[in-house]
Amino acid sequence: MDLAEGIGESLSPTRSFVSLSGYDIKTDVYNRLLDIGNDEALSDPYFLDQLNAHFDRLPSSYVLDINMDRIEDVVLHIKLLAKAKDYPEKRPVFHVRFLEQNLRSRGDDAIVQHVTSVPSTSRRNKVPEGESEACSKFEDLNLDARKISIQDGGKHDWKNFSVRQDSLLQMHEVIFSTSDKPKLLSQLSALLSDIGLNIREAHVFSTNDGYSLDVFVVDGWPEDVEGLYQAMEKAVNRCEGSWSGSSHSQSAAEKVLAAQTKVGDREIDKRLLKMGEKIASGSCGDLIRGVYLGQDVAVKILRSEHPNDSLEDEFSQEVAILRKVQHKNVVRFIGACTQPPNHCIITEYMPGGNLYEYLHKNHVILKLPQLVKFAIDVCRGMEYLHQNNIIHRDLKTANLLMDYNRVVKVADFGVARFQNQSGIMTGETGTYRWMAPEVINHQPYDQKADVFSFAIVLWELVTSKVPYDSMSPLLAALGVRQGLRPEIPANTHPMLVQLMTKCWEADSGLRPSFSEIRTELEAFIEQV
Repeated sequence: MDLAEGIGESLSPTRSFVSLSGYDIKTDVYNRLLDIGNDEALSDPYFLDQLNAHFDRLPSSYVLDINMDRIEDVVLHIKLLAKAKDYPEKRPVFHVRFLEQNLRSRGDDAIVQHVTSVPSTSRRNKVPEGESEACSKFEDLNLDARKISIQDGGKHDWKNFSVRQDSLLQMHEVIFSTSDKPKLLSQLSALLSDIGLNIREAHVFSTNDGYSLDVFVVDGWPEDVEGLYQAMEKAVNRCEGSWSGSSHSQSAAEKVLAAQTKVGDREIDKRLLKMGEKIASGSCGDLIRGVYLGQDVAVKILRSEHPNDSLEDEFSQEVAILRKVQHKNVVRFIGACTQPPNHCIITEYMPGGNLYEYLHKNHVILKLPQLVKFAIDVCRGMEYLHQNNIIHRDLKTANLLMDYNRVVKVADFGVARFQNQSGIMTGETGTYRWMAPEVINHQPYDQKADVFSFAIVLWELVTSKVPYDSMSPLLAALGVRQGLRPEIPANTHPMLVQLMTKCWEADSGLRPSFSEIRTELEAFIEQV
């Protein structure tokens, strides 16, 4: 049993910004976002890390493209790239907005910018150096003698396009993000052309993990943004099935993902694992930040100085469970080394750290919508686990990790068990302050023990306090046996009060399931 509290599976080390040609663009962007009162920059202590990672994903030409007068565009780009990564069924994700004429026009001339992407063999249509070729999808765009230069793989590919010389009256910006693939630029331009839009500017970027960020400035549509959005939606749906590309043209990121899936079912190749700094320590081992197949990972290493059957059983159980789960709100398993003495588990690296640190170290007071969003994330992950007959047995804020976009994922399955396993569940498993009374009392228990722990997590989200902080863990456990529960502040929303009290009922049969909790919270967030 782990009595150390507030220890999560992954923490977020501070990373320094790298200057570009002596100019620290990332810090400048961050400071300007603070100056204009941007919500993300002001309220999220990990936003600086998100910003750093965003610039690291994109080529240096992206920096040159930033408009300091519209600095919040950077935040928009972060969100679009995150959505494209997290919701593959919604690709391409896009954003549409109307542009004031004076932002883009210079007299009656259209401006077509130099466009640069990161080197990639899968990115765009290849044209031999020194040759010109009209892109078939661009030929229908009514463009006049202009050129877009696409730098790809260190070579310059020149294509001739035409640009209409009429006045720029109704200008819109359309931003796409999706998985990178060959001929994506042609496909996106054809989509815009089908709606009747004329491309005035194109800014095309590929991330180093296989996603695209493509910004088009277009005309040919009235000021009505909602109408354009709906037309875009219909055009995207008409092309449904064509965005993922064929199997023979997988992007580099898709190939890595496929490799990771295969590795997840067997031993990892330790030669491909690069170990970095230690980011956390627990009673059974250390957590190291590393790189595997080009991806940031967390490596949980089982201490082997004093191996015993109990520790090895726990390790094997954790690997078995992680191999069975795959959900947006459960930390993603990448692989394991099960050969002694090098026992280790590799999962995705969660740069946002854990909720315990986020709430208590940073003294964050959550606004109601963010609080409920976190709670829904936890519910979705736990609902999935319970549907797969898995009981976590150590649900607490230290085992709830965040990615760059503050999506919360359930982690650390060291004491988790399959519900249908034979034998009696061990009592006093987990962490005292979050432990259900039936577990403390060594009584039979089931998945509803996790629901009790969730009630304490929800209380933490509401109060930003450590539960029973004036008591020792053991004293708190004795109090819970006798009916003690954390004191709920008087200003707590009645719906949350009702939900907490239902979830920490002494009689586990009266507690709701995570499916019921999620339904309640999703209905509630619509109201708030």
